[in-house]
Amino acid sequence: MDWSNLFTWHMFINLIDIVVVWFLVYEILMMVKGTKAIQLLRGIIIIIIIKVVSWYVGLSTVSWIMDQVINWGVIAVIVIFQPEIRRALEHIGRGSLFSRNNQQNQEANQLIDSLDKAIQYMSKRRIGALITIQMNTGLEEYIETGIKLDADVTGELLINIFIPNTPLHDGAVIIKDNRVAVAAAYLPLSQSNLIPKELGTRHRAAVGISEITDALTIVISEETGEVSITQNNKLLRGMSQEDYLNYFRGQLIKGNQEKSKNLFEKIYTNVEKHFKRRKQN
Repeated sequence: MDWSNLFTWHMFINLIDIVVVWFLVYEILMMVKGTKAIQLLRGIIIIIIIKVVSWYVGLSTVSWIMDQVINWGVIAVIVIFQPEIRRALEHIGRGSLFSRNNQQNQEANQLIDSLDKAIQYMSKRRIGALITIQMNTGLEEYIETGIKLDADVTGELLINIFIPNTPLHDGAVIIKDNRVAVAAAYLPLSQSNLIPKELGTRHRAAVGISEITDALTIVISEETGEVSITQNNKLLRGMSQEDYLNYFRGQLIKGNQEKSKNLFEKIYTNVEKHFKRRKQN
């Protein structure tokens, strides 16, 4: 018997086993992301940590209590989260487990269409707006400062929010997981001296949030109707409809990030050259 081949085959099977487990864990996390079940997972992790620490330190009573919580918790979870479990199993049965990217891209396209509708309407009428889209960095600190909406993103909703003299028009709309999380939120103002003097508070807030997060922020000037985008501490001004649509697709649709990065660098370079020429003249 060739023991070396057997050992290699055994290692390969173990590797496949590990990959499958991690894939399943990842898919479960993606399923519960943005739902109340994610809070449950955090609670389970805390209970497990308490159990391990109490066992290691020798806190027998605490360890016994954690054992009971874990034993009966399985039944409680099934009862409390029965709708979520049923929905997840239905998704698996329909094969959506493997088409999640397609679903996300479809939602991203709907988001882009809604943003485009709102931007075109407000830009032409010079309605000031500040819209921030959460990317990878969480924005909970700033979401807490706004008025909760938790609504579908539509062009009509965004337009109504920023109509002058309405209760929610002053501040930022924050979009999280393709939903309007809050309106009238406060963003940190940038103290950079590089921001042109003619730009106001909205632009400083947009640059400010881009300095500390990777959020994508859209600004519409109420003086000129100019559309600007900030991200990763960079400000793009005077974006045409084609420019911002290409950028949105690159940032929000899976598989287009590299294309968007190159587009951002190209536009940013052109903008820098434009304003340098203006200063020289």
